[in-house]
Amino acid sequence: MRTDTNRSLSPLVLTLFTGAFALVGLFAFRGWLAYGADIFLGLAETGVSWCF
Repeated sequence: MRTDTNRSLSPLVLTLFTGAFALVGLFAFRGWLAYGADIFLGLAETGVSWCF
């Protein structure tokens, strides 16, 4: 009995997932650059800034 055990994602799907992940990371990094000081001051006011 033969079964197909080769279950991998197609290169197109893998490329789309990688691109979407990179885009989300880029937006998060740009947001941190733009609002990082405000985020840190807001966390410092609440006492959570020691995590960073």
